[in-house]
Amino acid sequence: MKKIFGWVALLVGMVTGANAQVNDTIQRTTGNDLYQGITRKLPYRQMVTPHGVQVTFAKTVHIIFPSAVRYVDLGSDRIIAGKADGAENVIRVKATTEGFPGETNFSVICEDGSFYSFNARYAHEPEMLNIEMKDFLENGDTTDFSHTRMNIHFRELAGESPLLVKLIMQSIYKEDRREIRHLGCKRFGVQFLLKSIHSHNGLFYFHTETRNRSNVAFRTDFIRFKIVDKKVPKRTAIQERVIDPVRSYNEVLVTEGKSDVRTVYAVPQFTIPDDKLLVIELFEKDGGRHQTIRVENADLVAARQINELKIK
Repeated sequence: MKKIFGWVALLVGMVTGANAQVNDTIQRTTGNDLYQGITRKLPYRQMVTPHGVQVTFAKTVHIIFPSAVRYVDLGSDRIIAGKADGAENVIRVKATTEGFPGETNFSVICEDGSFYSFNARYAHEPEMLNIEMKDFLENGDTTDFSHTRMNIHFRELAGESPLLVKLIMQSIYKEDRREIRHLGCKRFGVQFLLKSIHSHNGLFYFHTETRNRSNVAFRTDFIRFKIVDKKVPKRTAIQERVIDPVRSYNEVLVTEGKSDVRTVYAVPQFTIPDDKLLVIELFEKDGGRHQTIRVENADLVAARQINELKIK
């Protein structure tokens, strides 16, 4: 009998202890400063650490980003911010209220997918009026996914990371391999070559080269990718579909005399039927030395697959 009472006392003690532990957990949870329900506190490693910026009423602060700015959001109407005229990668920030108390914030998203967060505080004489946000890719540091930058995905990149797209284009450019030798055009001392086609996650990467062997600079007006019919019967309307590149790397508009320029274009992935062609046209501004390359579907489906692990 004593043994039975001992087991009962032990079970009651275990249940009481468990209830106390549950109550203690719920009590600590409901004491959260943010909500009155059961929530989990966000760890510090998930926070995007903001940069501190001083702004003033009588002067303008300019912030230079590594790529074009796509989005700016302000925390309050105590500051104004927007792109500088004629510059895609520069924003200007200024206080609308002289000597406003406390601080406010603003956020910026750039074309390369980077996200920047700033806390702004008023100062009569800001320490820095011109700020440059360093691009870590220029130093070859591809491991810096720190708390100050996050990577945003854009719809036109087929869900691909803009950072990875930039790394792929940069790697193709540095590798500089001519894998295609039968596609090109040459007119009036200017040669336009398609050196390689790569494929990765819904995007084509076209590596082109413009060689100017003349003494007159070749000034690019625009480049166009379009799908056209191979043969167009007489009295039939020409049907063509233009495909716009979503990104480019080292797109230089002027190829000086006796020089070469290479560019990598990222284009949404597609295939074409046998009765159509992909035409890449390079137009000279105020000139007539236009270049045309015709690409068959067989060249597209033979595009070299990119291994992420080999991207340098």
